[in-house]
Amino acid sequence: MHFDHPPVLPRGFRCASRNVGLKPEARDLALFVADADCAAAAIFTRNQFPGAPIILGRETIRGGVLRAIVVNSKVSNVATGDAGLQNARRMAMAGAAEVGTSADKVLVSSTGVIGVPLPIEKIELGLKGMTAELGADPMPGALGIMTTDSHPKVISVRAGAATITVIAKGAGMIEPNMATMLVYIFTDAAFTAAQLDAMLRRAADVSFNMLSVDTDTSTSDTCAILASGLAGAVDGALFETTLTAACIRMAETIARDGEGAKHLIKVEVRGAKSHTEARVVAKSVVNSPLVKTMVAGADPNVGRLLMAVGKCFDVTIDRTRTDAWINGHQVVKAGVRGAFDDAVVREALSDEVVTIAIALGVGDGAATAFGCDLTQGYIDENAAYYSS
Repeated sequence: MHFDHPPVLPRGFRCASRNVGLKPEARDLALFVADADCAAAAIFTRNQFPGAPIILGRETIRGGVLRAIVVNSKVSNVATGDAGLQNARRMAMAGAAEVGTSADKVLVSSTGVIGVPLPIEKIELGLKGMTAELGADPMPGALGIMTTDSHPKVISVRAGAATITVIAKGAGMIEPNMATMLVYIFTDAAFTAAQLDAMLRRAADVSFNMLSVDTDTSTSDTCAILASGLAGAVDGALFETTLTAACIRMAETIARDGEGAKHLIKVEVRGAKSHTEARVVAKSVVNSPLVKTMVAGADPNVGRLLMAVGKCFDVTIDRTRTDAWINGHQVVKAGVRGAFDDAVVREALSDEVVTIAIALGVGDGAATAFGCDLTQGYIDENAAYYSS
């Protein structure tokens, strides 16, 4: 699989970003534009306090056509009532006016602090003239959507003659159901909106839906895909395989950049009674604060792994068949702590990527979850997020 370095936007797409005064200095408004209408699909958070952009986005995406995406950072436009929804509509109208399309073809997203009125006038003013700054480099767009991210997140990969580019932000409040943080996927392959929707949901199911930084489901999670069609038809199986791989790579990138994180944690479960039960166990382990701190401290306390597996009350567990490994070192055999060298496993836990493999031995279900360790940095970042 060929990843582009540096990443590029597919044919038919351009982006730009600016500082419009939401943040003191950093870019805080991004505009993604297609040269023509695109087939599109999107999935959103299942949090029951969705932001105004989510409410509007669900309405917008029903048409299956998008021309532009407008994203602001710093203020999420969540818990802002009818005024917030009107501001989201004004944001879409302002984007449409700048691009030269209708508001029902503009997806809007907002990310940042909850419960603060959206400074819509700054956004409306800031959008004016942005089309003159549009370019094929995806990096300005990635920079414009960041909140507590330590770096912009962009991945480009080839699928036959087509390019798939994934642009994302996310570092905390991540435990998605249906989507993730903010993720925008652009491709020049030719697919219908219905085809994109089906492939996106399947790809998200094994990538973004298996991602956790802190078990908290954001009120603003959005994942959208737009296809310009300029590369023509692409084999569907090849495209979906490539799309899934790109989404998994991005999920790992987001997990590695979790607030205060020093390690990417991958939990690979196999031998479960079903795929569903494997997902439950993988999420239980990757979400456990005790497992996260075990990795953070490079402390080979395998009792924490057994605890995290064992608390899955509705999962078939046979203690005598359960095995576990940390970066290839077997630490549990048949439900009993293995005779491993603490110093060797402690060293393995110091690696940037820590893979915890668990074999349940009761079926053929398998799943992989992605997460990160838990450090003082996470507490420092979130203890003063609202006022920072």
